[in-house]
Amino acid sequence: MRFFKNFPVYCLLMVLVVLLTNKAAHAQADKLEGVWYNDIKTAKILITKGNNGKFNGKIVWLKVVNDENGKPRTDIKNPDAKLKHRPLMGLHLLANFIKDPDDEDRYIDGTIYDPLNGKVYMCKIKYEGKTIRIRGYVMIPLFGRTTHWERTN
Repeated sequence: MRFFKNFPVYCLLMVLVVLLTNKAAHAQADKLEGVWYNDIKTAKILITKGNNGKFNGKIVWLKVVNDENGKPRTDIKNPDAKLKHRPLMGLHLLANFIKDPDDEDRYIDGTIYDPLNGKVYMCKIKYEGKTIRIRGYVMIPLFGRTTHWERTN
């Protein structure tokens, strides 16, 4: 009889447990999120998921921070003269990736900026455990280049 007396309290507690457990499960970081070395290990890129659900990446570490004059390296290859003086540190390279609904290890519909030539390419990313395969391309993936980034510790 005591159980029935406290039944509404038990129900409320169960609902709270389910809601909190579900919220914690959704709050976990996506496997793409984290810090990755570029293919030649001269930069580390932090990939995060924004409030809009899209993934973006920016440079958070450079092997060579300063140029030959001792000043922070800048985006000198950018075709836009106004952007040539922005620092490479903190530069956004990856933008607007979404998880492929047909493959949980693939991220699509994003772009990648290449500071070595100042160009932006369409891009897709394939998660492969400790590495990600990044394919930057023009119009169709056939016309592009693939690079592999490694997760840092």
